Amino acid sequence: MLDIKTGAPRVRPANPFLTPVQAGDFVKLSWRTLERMRQRGVGPPFRKHGRYVRYHIDDLEAWSEANIHTAVHETPRA
Repeated sequence: MLDIKTGAPRVRPANPFLTPVQAGDFVKLSWRTLERMRQRGVGPPFRKHGRYVRYHIDDLEAWSEANIHTAVHETPRA
């Protein structure tokens, strides 16, 4: 546990909001891919802070966890 002494400045935790470039790096996709996913209404949840798109790191992790697959299902051949 972090012990904050009297008179010491409060330490602000790291910013959990990522830019599209940072979010792309985090999930190993390009920012353009994330942009296309936003336009189609798929992909990780995002937030608008004014005109800026931001991704919360917890949302990215939850989206990634929700997309775990154990097998690729192929369409049966006729």
